[in-house]
Amino acid sequence: MGITLPFRLTLASGSRGRRYLMEKLGYTFDVKPSNVDEPTEAVNGDIRGYVQHVAWIKAAAVGPTVSDGIVISGDSVAWIDGHVVGKPEDEADARRILKSLSGRVHELWTGVCLWRCADGMQFQWQELSRVRMRELSDDELDALLKTNQWVGCSGAYSIAEENDPYLTVETGTMSNVIGLPMESLAVALKEFGR
Repeated sequence: MGITLPFRLTLASGSRGRRYLMEKLGYTFDVKPSNVDEPTEAVNGDIRGYVQHVAWIKAAAVGPTVSDGIVISGDSVAWIDGHVVGKPEDEADARRILKSLSGRVHELWTGVCLWRCADGMQFQWQELSRVRMRELSDDELDALLKTNQWVGCSGAYSIAEENDPYLTVETGTMSNVIGLPMESLAVALKEFGR
């Protein structure tokens, strides 16, 4: 059963997690990745501004190229000790990131931008979830790295929706941690699409 909207949706992202969430809830949408270069640090330690800016530049790259409907873009990053935890460059970097998160609570921020193609109007918001990673043994860390689930994921992980053996969402929503806060997106699409 799909969600029928009176306008076309374009997802400005190549993210597996965002596509999964949209498909799971029954949205019909096109995919047009933005392919923009993302900054690696938040200016003046402003993580909220960082995810807002990155979501906007993704929307701005795709919005003008789509003739109708609404473009959805998002950016999700882990944040700990005043620093953006980006996507790992390789397995050694993924190991370093996971060790830094092991046994701790970190923030997961997502910025979302909706770009209405007819008039260029934009609507943005940011959401925060707090995620606890239990302490990983060396063997668990090795096993986790072998799954390659860290590839392309901020924080070097992708969370399992149910019974994740390593991660617990303490505040916020699971969908936000996966990459797109679907609960607030549904409300925003209803209001913004009028």
